[in-house]
Order: sequence, then C-alpha cells, then structure tokens
Amino acid sequence: MKDVCLWTISKVILNHSHPCCPDRAEMLKQHRELIMFVRYTIKTHKEAGIRPSKTYQSFVAAASSHRELSFIEKDVRNYITREVQNIFKEDDAKEFGKYLLRMKEKNQNFFFELNLEGNHCIKHAFWADARSRAAFEYFGDVVSFDATYNTNRYNLVLGSFVGMNHDGQSTLLGCALMKNEDIQSFKWLFECCLRCMGGKAPKGILTDQCASIQSAIELCMPTIIHRWCIWYIMKKIPHKLNGYKRHDEIEQEMSHVVWNSYIKDTFDRNWNDFLTKYGLGGNKWLSKLYEDRHIWISVYLDHHFWAGMRSTQRSESMHSFFNKFIIWNSSLRQFVKKYDNCLASREQKEREFDAADFHTVIPCATKSAIEAQFQHVYTHEMVREVQAQFRGKVNCITRSMHFTLSFTTYEVVEQVFNSTFNKFVVTYDVVSQEVKCQCLLFESMGILCCNSLSVLSFDKRFDELVFRPHNICEFTSESEELTGILHRAFDKVMSEMQEYQERSKEKSLLSHEKAILSDVNDL
Repeated sequence: MKDVCLWTISKVILNHSHPCCPDRAEMLKQHRELIMFVRYTIKTHKEAGIRPSKTYQSFVAAASSHRELSFIEKDVRNYITREVQNIFKEDDAKEFGKYLLRMKEKNQNFFFELNLEGNHCIKHAFWADARSRAAFEYFGDVVSFDATYNTNRYNLVLGSFVGMNHDGQSTLLGCALMKNEDIQSFKWLFECCLRCMGGKAPKGILTDQCASIQSAIELCMPTIIHRWCIWYIMKKIPHKLNGYKRHDEIEQEMSHVVWNSYIKDTFDRNWNDFLTKYGLGGNKWLSKLYEDRHIWISVYLDHHFWAGMRSTQRSESMHSFFNKFIIWNSSLRQFVKKYDNCLASREQKEREFDAADFHTVIPCATKSAIEAQFQHVYTHEMVREVQAQFRGKVNCITRSMHFTLSFTTYEVVEQVFNSTFNKFVVTYDVVSQEVKCQCLLFESMGILCCNSLSVLSFDKRFDELVFRPHNICEFTSESEELTGILHRAFDKVMSEMQEYQERSKEKSLLSHEKAILSDVNDL
C-alpha cells in the first residue's frame, strides 16, 4: 500500500522454515546473558591483567561445563570492549583528575600537577605519592629518568623517575604522563619534579640520548651531573655503522675502547687509533659522540657516585614491571587502577626484602675480616655484590710499584678471560686508610673492587676498616624498620616543603597547587 506506506499480511505459515536444533539453543544471542556477578568478575579480572580467555576458562571450570554457562567467550570480550574500554576521552580525563584529588584527600603529602588542553584533555601530568617523596630523601642522590613507555590509547607517554634503594632494588620516585616530548614539555616536567622535592635536585641523573631532555635539564637543573644511557648508545652501533665492510670488527673494537679505557688520556688515544685504523674520521655520528664523551663514557663520570647505574635500565625494568598490569590501549581510568596495583605489589616485595635482610644472614664466602664488615652492615643484595668481588680477587696478581712512609702504589693485573688481562693502578694511603683503584668501582658504586681487595690482602691489612660512612644511607640494613622510617619521613618532607614555599620569590607552591586543584575541578 504505497499511498499510506503500510504493509498488509495476506498469508501466515507458522511452521519453521529451517530445521530446529534444541541442543544449540544456548548459542543463540536471545538466550545469552551476563548476570551481575559475571560482569563484576570480568571487570575485576580485567583490572588484574587477566586475559579474557583465562577469565572465560575460570567460569567454565567453576560451572564444570561450557553448557552450564549462559554466555560464550565472545560475550566476555564484547563486554570488555563495550563497557570497560569504551570510555570517552573527556570522561576519562575527569576520572583521572578525580583519582588525583582522592589521593590528595587521603594523604596531604601526595603531590600532583596537571597541564590541560583547551578541551580539558590531559596534556601533561606529574604525580608522586607520599612514600615516593620520602624515598627521595634517602635514595634520590642518583635518579634514572625514562620516557619511552606508551601506556594508553591516547598516546600519552609514561615517564618515570627511578632510584635505587638499600636492597639494590628499583624504587619509584615519581611518574608523569606526557603528550609531547619537546623541550618545553620536559622543562615543565622537571620544574614539577623540583617543586615536588622541595627544590632539591638530584646530584646525578641518567637519561636516554635526547637533545630535548638535555636542553631541559640544563635550563632547570644546571648544576646536576647528566649522564646518557651507555647501553642505549652502544645498541645503535650496528645500525649506524652497518654500511662499512668490516662493521662486525668495528663494533667489537669500539666496544673494547669504550669499556676498557680507565684513564681519560688512554681513552682519547684509543679512540683516535680506532678512527684511524678503520678510516672513520669523517663519520659525523662518531664525531658527535666524541664531543659528548663527558656525558656517557665511564672514565669521565665514575669519579661521582652513581649507585652502580650506567644506563636507564632501572627505569626500563620499572616499565617492564608496569607491563605486567597495564596494556597498551588502557584508558586513563584503567591505568590509575592498575597503577595502584603495581605500587602495592612493589611495596610488598620491598617489605619481603626488608624482612629477609633482618631475619636471615648470608654466610661469608671467605674468612676475611673485611668481608665480615660488609656482612654486618650491608643488605643481602649488596653483600652478594661484595662477595662477587672477593671471588674475583683470585684472578688478580699484585706487585708493589712505589712507596713512601704514608703512600704506596701498586699494579694489579686482573685476568678477565683466558688470554685477556687488564692492568690497574691502585693506591693506598696509610694515614687515611683509603684504597683507590683506577676502575673507580668504589667511587661510583660504593663497593670495593677485587683489585683493591687484592692490595689489602697483599699488604696483609686483613683487619682494615674499609667501610665508609657515605654508604650507610644507600646499602645498610641496621634498622629493621626502614620502610617505617620512610613513612615517618613524610612529615619531614612536608615541613621542608613549607620552608621552601616561604623562601620562594615566585608564586608560592601553595597557590600553585590551588591553581592545579582548580584545573581539576574544572574537569
């Protein structure tokens, strides 16, 4: 009936036009449903990082059969996509802002700052909980920063500030989400970090080889010692030098020059010989690396304390830890929930390490009184590092080169491989009882090297007090409640923050924080 746009039924056949299959009725969409308990379980498993297939199999195991369920695996996946992941960008930013406010309400020592775009979407964000801020007081001398981990569907990059605690484990000092990776973005981030830490900058920072990061650090923290990740640079060698005929030999030779030059003049000479030997004098990449050698070559840096860090792998290991909980297409709402799970899991592991340090003792590997000193005051992880050096001492041959009444110089030959030997000059000051080696392991890591131990043994100084006070805050376990100490340090951190606010000539941190809270409320 075209005039009134209606249809009329002229004939009805009630019989099915296809074969009926009662045993497949539960497969039809009309018969499938997800009850409230099932939906809640799916959400919980999603937040815990359990894959949909595993979630579905857990329901099957509980019901004893697929047919006992009122849904199929596809329904689980569709629910996750429809209800859990389909969140609007603006609503997602609101939830993230609410999360920061809730954390601030729970603990006033929680710090955060937001930089919003015109549409109220997040451009940059930085935050650090109270525990991270207190940990910075103890373990913030050297910080690794990395911003290469993509965490969410909005292509916001996760940046993390990571230090090393007394157990030799990575400890999180602060986090950031960044949309851009230019100089202004990193400058904003480092300024936030300084405000968070009461204006106290780390003594040293490790980052990737990034011009934007380098420029931002020079602007915000001009006195800090900046170090590039040496692993990141060495990883580029095959790509940068692949066009040369003897590229495998070149890579091996360059690695030898980088890792086995223990004096600045020796490195300069070996580097120039390396360039001449392979005709690489015109290579711009190598020329720029040599100009920047003071930022990444160990011999130019290891006279400073680095807690044994030469690369950003501390940050990358933290990102790997996050990866157990967070997937690449997470919403911000999912991210913050899983982020909390990450921190809780990390804190539990630290408590387990502290308990092991207090209740158990690693037996000495030798009868040396020197080793016993470290066994008494160092945590388990650091004791293992010391014992590795004691084991390496058997590969060292020591001879005296020059001596006065108070100062002796030794030459130590260390056998690295069957036919490979390294020579080190080690000095011992009788008055100050200090032993120093060219390898700078003690200065950079706080651990006596096998060469120094060989000299002490050669000179029969078995009872020498070699433990130095500057190591106590990094590696010792004299208190059974270091975790408790961190929590008690919260009030101290906030007190120093208040003092910094009073000294600040610019806009006070309090008013700055209120402005940030106002931005969140605008969401």
